[in-house]
Amino acid sequence: MYENVVVSAAWLAERLGDEDTSVIDVRDGWEFDGIGHVPGAVNVPFEEFRSEAGDEGMLPGAEPWERLLSAAGVGPEDHLVAYDDTHGVFAARFLVTAELYGHPIEKLHLLDGDYSAWNRERETTSESPSSEPTEYAVREPERSPLVDYETVRDALDDEGIVIVDTRDPREFAEGHLPGAVNVDWRELVDDETRGLKPEADLREILEAAGIVPDAHILLYCNTARRISHTYVVLRSLGYEDVGFYEGSLTEWTERGGPVETGSETESE
Repeated sequence: MYENVVVSAAWLAERLGDEDTSVIDVRDGWEFDGIGHVPGAVNVPFEEFRSEAGDEGMLPGAEPWERLLSAAGVGPEDHLVAYDDTHGVFAARFLVTAELYGHPIEKLHLLDGDYSAWNRERETTSESPSSEPTEYAVREPERSPLVDYETVRDALDDEGIVIVDTRDPREFAEGHLPGAVNVDWRELVDDETRGLKPEADLREILEAAGIVPDAHILLYCNTARRISHTYVVLRSLGYEDVGFYEGSLTEWTERGGPVETGSETESE
């Protein structure tokens, strides 16, 4: 089990300025410059590391990713602490992308809460960071959580696998993978703190849906953004057997995968 997957504002504050810590703000540039940011953070906007013309699903491709992180001054062994202003869902996508391109998984961290939560009690700045470019290079990850269409299709008939739809209940009712359970990623977030709910609450929500630590879990949404948040949460709780369907429902429907309609309540 990896420690410090999700880190507190206090944890980050103690490490600001450390040479081996890169703080990544994935908001749009106008927010980073105009609203302010965590001191020392660098801006890698979400839209710059999402591409339908890149690798599998919405991954940007190895070379664009290398260029982005090199320009941001990220070192290959840096601790990366990512944040956004949307409860962490966009920041989580950055971290999963980093993992899939081989950044050491134990050095990937999601700031618990977002920019608004940080701004309530801590210093922010509008000054541009002075980071030196690096020559960042992708690596093969030690273990990739990615699963493909065929793996998910075969899982439909496997009662030992829990397929999890992380979209909202309305989307789920309009169409989902057969047998999937629905846990909206927002159920795991506290609207007041803007961070994760307490661990006991998270486990209760997940386990009520059959998402238990020793289960084989496959995650999907529409374009793999929302599952990134759920994936990071599960990893923070010590879940080890979690598959990440990068193609998600977009690829699934394009390839003619079967879809059910109706809510879980209706099917009980």
